Amino acid sequence: MPEGDGMGAQGIVADRRVYQASKGGLLDVLADVPATAQRVLLVGHNPGLEALATHLGGIRTGLTTATLVRIELPDDWSGIKKGAGRILSVIDPKSLPERFPFPGPDSDELRDRPAYYYTQSAVIPYRMGDEGPEILIIKSSKKKHWVVPKGIKDPGSTDQESAAKEALEEAGIEGSIGAEALGSYVYDKWGAECTCYVYAMEVTRVLPDDEWHESHRGRQWVRPDDAAANLKQTELGPMVLALTKSLKGG
Repeated sequence: MPEGDGMGAQGIVADRRVYQASKGGLLDVLADVPATAQRVLLVGHNPGLEALATHLGGIRTGLTTATLVRIELPDDWSGIKKGAGRILSVIDPKSLPERFPFPGPDSDELRDRPAYYYTQSAVIPYRMGDEGPEILIIKSSKKKHWVVPKGIKDPGSTDQESAAKEALEEAGIEGSIGAEALGSYVYDKWGAECTCYVYAMEVTRVLPDDEWHESHRGRQWVRPDDAAANLKQTELGPMVLALTKSLKGG
């Protein structure tokens, strides 16, 4: 796109090949980029994108969620070889200032971070076992804490749609999400406060590990009281117990 111009929704191409793609799949996507394109913003998730960055520019550091890697590539997108790129910068979201240059890194105009960053949605996944409700918990991306699937509410999507996407990606599950939120909580992130709306999700399908692209996290079905006691976000505990009570008809 021309320098200084913005891009509306009409400029976004939703290519299903990007979703949970491997390095090879992402290279195929790049090969189909029109020769006239000057810049491409490829949005997806690990481990495919990290493998692509390693292949193109030799980057070997772990990429956290929402990291931006700027890579300079040859003009011909059709036959990009290993090592053909040059890493210009690696921007971790935690390093971003309160305001950032627009439209490019060398611009003088500063803008606030988009407001939608600070609205998130999550699910508490459950199923009915022989002894009553069970809750699915997963490890955080760095495997330090027990959490539930959660992420930024995508512009144009409902809370439930965004939460379902996170559930599939982070926990490898599909299911039915409640119409009303169980509750919400506020926490500090990216230099401001994020509000997360939490929904119940009755799990109807659990993907096998070889289809779950974030299987490195690990997941575990536990009793509700164990989930309430072990989840990192303490505000989730009362919601877990309230959900359990409603499932039992209490």
